[in-house]
Amino acid sequence: MHTSIDRDPIHVGIGGWNYEPWRGGHFYPPGLPTSRELAYAAQRLGSIEVNGTFYALQRPETYARWAAEVPEGFVFALKAHRLATYRRSLWDGIEAAQRFIDSGIGALGSRLGPILWQLMPSKAFDPEELEPFLACLPESLDGRPLQHALEVRHPSFACSDYLALARAYGVATVFTDSPDYPGIADPTAPFCYARLMRADAAEPLGYPPAELDRWAAHARDWASGDLPDALPLVDAASTRALARAPRPVFVYFISGAKERNPVAAMGLIERLG
Repeated sequence: MHTSIDRDPIHVGIGGWNYEPWRGGHFYPPGLPTSRELAYAAQRLGSIEVNGTFYALQRPETYARWAAEVPEGFVFALKAHRLATYRRSLWDGIEAAQRFIDSGIGALGSRLGPILWQLMPSKAFDPEELEPFLACLPESLDGRPLQHALEVRHPSFACSDYLALARAYGVATVFTDSPDYPGIADPTAPFCYARLMRADAAEPLGYPPAELDRWAAHARDWASGDLPDALPLVDAASTRALARAPRPVFVYFISGAKERNPVAAMGLIERLG
């Protein structure tokens, strides 16, 4: 079973750090060199989900450079390469999954956070296909425990059989706040991972203040081991019967009105104190 990593309880961040609409004073100060954007963002956020790793493997020296540019306690979530999960069958992605793990991500050291494995929206739940894939995900790398999160985007995953399988391998199920994908709030691992995708360009903070208040409460509940009352559970009986303990939480503002995501993340961080 994959184990948790002892870190600050709640990490809030965004997807990536190189985005033109964030420049010129909208998030980055005018004139800030692009080479300083990661360091600037890392001083104001708790984490960044790296999307570029979904499209191309990075070199170990790239990961080492990223790690050197961020403060202690900051972590990167890495979106695993698409060749591992964007397959007709996940069986065909097992070799690519291992290749991603071996590509040098260990150079992040203590800055390595969860690894996000995103499935295609058309990928339906098939336990005989999914279990071998989950079983191939290593529990550790270079002596450090790994955290694996699975983003399922087909409604067939909203079932007790899937929850049992994810829990057996200690893989977190990403809670997706999206109009397009199922939001599965049942924890399946010793950490929680949420992707919030409803930022609105018309909202100065991306989300209405009351919504940010609500997400702050949800994050605190997850971190303390409680279950957010306002989020529906797929299998309330089995989920509520589990022994719960404090756990790390990772919350990312992704897509939606992307230009608003940094201020939304900072607004949530402010509410979390």
